[in-house]
Formats: sequence, structure tokens, C-alpha cells
Amino acid sequence: MKKRKETPYVEAGFKTLTEERDDLKRNLDQEYFNGSFYYISSTKKTWQESRDDCLQKGADLLIINSKEEHVRVCRLWIGLTDSETEGTWKWVDGTPLTKSYWGSGEPNDENSENCVEIRYYDSKNSWNDVSCSFLLNWICERKDRP
Repeated sequence: MKKRKETPYVEAGFKTLTEERDDLKRNLDQEYFNGSFYYISSTKKTWQESRDDCLQKGADLLIINSKEEHVRVCRLWIGLTDSETEGTWKWVDGTPLTKSYWGSGEPNDENSENCVEIRYYDSKNSWNDVSCSFLLNWICERKDRP
């Protein structure tokens, strides 16, 4: 049986459906809250490997903009680092840190700690600076697109 060649319009339609299917699959593993999708990993990676995974999903490591986004979970990478300039904390989108939730005595840069984890030992102040080479779970955030 001879295969019928589809018109460019139909082929474009299939591509759009395929993209839509892939988006739906990605969203199945995510939670939606206040205009963003969130994905929490089930595996552990370094800070950079975690960020790369988020970027592959069309997202980035979590940037905490509100108290509601301050997740009450343990040992997760967030998108905050001072790897460019020691002591100058910036989010992965380049914005400087303004509101913080550092744990007592943090950040302390013990052993060149340039990345940040949420470490739940205090419901309000649970950020801890750690070595970027530690293996931790992570949380990605993707803003909802209009």
C-alpha cells in the first residue's frame, strides 16, 4: 500500500500535537501553585547537575519570592549561589538576594560552601550554605506561560 504524503499543514498539526503531548507528560510530575509549576526530584545530584535537569525541563532551580514558596521539606537544592563573588548571593536568574531564610549561623562558608539547600530544622529559617558538589534532591520552578 502506498503511503500518502501529508500536506505541510497536516504535518505542522502533528508536530503541534506531539509538542502538546510532551508538555502534558512533563506536567504530570509537577505541582501547580500561584502561577508556577514545581517539580521535586526523586534522585540526588550536585547543584549544577540539578540545575541542568531543571533547564532541560524548561524550568530552573527554585527562586523563593514569597513566604508561601519557602518549602517545608528537607535537603533540597534551591537556585541561590554566591559562586561568582563570595558573600554576594544571587538567584539563578541573576537577581540579588533580598529576603532570606538563613538558619542560625548561616551562611558560614565552611569549606567553600557556595550553594544553598533547604534544610528543615526551623520552619522559618532553614537555609544552609553547602558545597555545590554534595548530592541532594532539588526543586525546579517553571513560570506558567500565557
